[in-house]
Amino acid sequence: MTTTNASPTVLLIPGHWLGAWAWDEIAEHLDPARERTTAMTLPGLDPADPARTTRTLDDQVEAILTALADADAADLPAMIVAHSGANAPVSIVLDRHPELVRRVVWVDSGPAAPGVAFAPDLPDAVAELPLPPFDALAQQASLEGLSAGDLERFRTRAVPEPGPVLRQPIALSNPQRHAVPTTLVCCSLPSAQVRELADAGHPMFAEVALLDDVTVVDLPTGHWPMWSRTADLAETIRVEATR
Repeated sequence: MTTTNASPTVLLIPGHWLGAWAWDEIAEHLDPARERTTAMTLPGLDPADPARTTRTLDDQVEAILTALADADAADLPAMIVAHSGANAPVSIVLDRHPELVRRVVWVDSGPAAPGVAFAPDLPDAVAELPLPPFDALAQQASLEGLSAGDLERFRTRAVPEPGPVLRQPIALSNPQRHAVPTTLVCCSLPSAQVRELADAGHPMFAEVALLDDVTVVDLPTGHWPMWSRTADLAETIRVEATR
């Protein structure tokens, strides 16, 4: 893997229901002279895409690989910042082409385990999964720190997640994915608890115990720190890009 002191291109990849717009405030906090940032809307999350509901994890992986290839034109591996459910396609990317990634920063997320699907029991007849009501969503992920304006924008701009993305199991086979330098930004769970769960083999964090090079950053807040602690997350991204 290339070693350099220069700042890499930073790919910002949001989780479920989100597009590139979710990173707007983060991009404003980063210095364009130092951090070359690209916020992505993954296939299936573009409301203007007529085939949106049929997009798969493989489509998302190919989109990320294309963005990495564009970044590699600068002869410098990129850094990926992956939030929440983006862990599925990003884990596959790390498995297929670990040499293209200088560092991966998991934002209230972490590497996915082989064979896992987000919603394996989702019936084939369900084409998409809309953003749930916030009272239901809060049972799954912390909304701490989000203002009424944040929630209104989230509801207004959220795009239903394609069913194929949620049902597809994650195929991983390359142990070199564990060698990619990794940063865990721990928000809704503190890092101490994440490490305990990883050591205990919890399915959600089992892969963390296999990583060779892990940096942990505690950023206590809810599951969407790009809105609830924007400046702090941007500073974390800036620091990690210079490692």
